[in-house]
Amino acid sequence: MDVVLDVSMEPQDTGPDAAEAPETEIEAETGPNRRCIATGESLPTARLIRFVVGPGDILVPDVEARLPGRGLWLRAERAMIETAASKRMFAKAARKSVIVAADLADTVAEQLKRRCLNHLGLARRAGLVAAGAEKVRAQISGGRTAALFEAADGSSQERRKFAALAPQVPMVDVFTGAELGTALGRNAVVHVALLPGRLTVTLLEDAGRYAGVRKE
Repeated sequence: MDVVLDVSMEPQDTGPDAAEAPETEIEAETGPNRRCIATGESLPTARLIRFVVGPGDILVPDVEARLPGRGLWLRAERAMIETAASKRMFAKAARKSVIVAADLADTVAEQLKRRCLNHLGLARRAGLVAAGAEKVRAQISGGRTAALFEAADGSSQERRKFAALAPQVPMVDVFTGAELGTALGRNAVVHVALLPGRLTVTLLEDAGRYAGVRKE
């Protein structure tokens, strides 16, 4: 991401003392925040990934936070997922043996990417999306743009130009032009702007989580 999103993850202490957090009781899944099993921080769910222990004691990522079972929440960062897996933090938090897939971080990233692109398609159908340079410029000039999506494989110079047109608007640049195009039912798309709406908020939250867990 070139522009910091409101849901970005600022650095936190992950030292030895923080790693002891899994020994504490996991708080009930009520209220707007959840406790990270690795650091003990109480954070908004928009900055966390939920996991549950499924049949056969297999750890299952639940990026939509809908699966039944006791939630194990972890800050949405790739290094955090890998550390939690290697140090058996999921097992400590669940207080039982847990089977953790070697590609857990990749699975989380893929689920988040798919969720983001699906929601982008829904936003298009809801009339929240402008795509293409001219349409995006026109929407920005109207003063109602709430988010910009710029193709990660597009020109960095063009990306800076559009960011300068709306400096206060969050910009997401973690999806390729082909991925954006597929989500919007067209060929590759470089510039996308979204109007305000609940879907736009959700997209920004999930894009922030995806930016934290994707493989660079």
